[in-house]
Amino acid sequence: MHINSERDMNERPNFVSDQIDIVPVSGKSDLDAFIDLAYRLNKDDPNWVPPLRADVKELLTPGKNPFFEHARMQLFLARRGGRVVGRISAHIDELALKQPPEQGMGPGTGNWGMLEAEDEAIAAALLARAEEWLRGEGMTRSLGPLSLSIWDEPGLLVRGHDHPPMVMMGHHKADYEGWVEAQGYTVAKKLFTYDLEVRDGFPAIVDRIVKSGERNSAITVRNVDKSQFAREAEIILSILNEAWSKNWGFVPFTDSEKAYGAKKLKPIILEGANMIAEIDGEPVAFMISLPDINAKLKGMNGKLFPFNWARLLLWLRNPRPANFRVPLMGVVRKYQNTRLASQLAFMMIEYIRRYAVGVQGARRAEVGWVLEDNQGMIAIADAIESKVNREYRIYEKPL
Repeated sequence: MHINSERDMNERPNFVSDQIDIVPVSGKSDLDAFIDLAYRLNKDDPNWVPPLRADVKELLTPGKNPFFEHARMQLFLARRGGRVVGRISAHIDELALKQPPEQGMGPGTGNWGMLEAEDEAIAAALLARAEEWLRGEGMTRSLGPLSLSIWDEPGLLVRGHDHPPMVMMGHHKADYEGWVEAQGYTVAKKLFTYDLEVRDGFPAIVDRIVKSGERNSAITVRNVDKSQFAREAEIILSILNEAWSKNWGFVPFTDSEKAYGAKKLKPIILEGANMIAEIDGEPVAFMISLPDINAKLKGMNGKLFPFNWARLLLWLRNPRPANFRVPLMGVVRKYQNTRLASQLAFMMIEYIRRYAVGVQGARRAEVGWVLEDNQGMIAIADAIESKVNREYRIYEKPL
């Protein structure tokens, strides 16, 4: 697969290392091989959840994924003796290049992701080839893994291999950590997810904060209205763009990405598990919580047909029992670092907990990812007595 208007990668010589041929993906059969490799290499890992193959293909296809309206990408396959033994993506996000360098992205920063390899030599050759492509595009820094944007599946799993990931989180071989670091990559940022038991409620101090907020007539915390979902999604993503704009790694959502994200998420949005908070009628915060669809996908091997689509649709109508993941929350900047921000967060968390336990039979939830230096979210995670259960790392290397 070739996505680059400035040069034809297929005209460049292959990168060869120790009988490992690294070639750019070109055409449908190569793309199918790129996608299929992850299923083959991870099939014996009991904690790997096969994503839907159609979703992976859509992620990688210009014209379907609006990421490519502001990004360019080259996929690579590794072959040894004609057999596919590894893969990697190299990509450049024009919106990320425009961000302030002190926020993690910025001019000269290209990305890699989608890494799968049978052994360390293959991983090394793939990383070298991705770096070569990025240098050829004028990049001076390699940052990854991002598969593909910061909003998809960022980071390499380095802790938490002993249990499956929840919805929209990655799972990688434990060996990859050492293989990546051996190629000169250092940690740019750590991301954490937090696990908590939700059946018995939160500590008394959280209950007091929630009750105090309920006595404040200016505060309204309401469910997302799916009958007005386009409007609600615009509210949420507009708050997100504003609230996260100073965060490390931030890249703004475009209008196309807002519409695309809303369409993708709508089938797994449950009204009682998603909240918008208002102050005097003005939306100022949100919290998204998703049922862990991975628990249902795990036995499907990435395929909906012939019968899995019906099973999945039936489950989505009433996903009980279901555990939940809170992937996103945000408070507009004028209220950040105030007591009101944490109060709104605790209110939304508690209301979602009541719904998840009382209606959907949830036993546990996962919050994150959370940046290692996001002290506000870490304080909230500590207050509800959650514990870090997974750690991801985003690496960097000068080119």
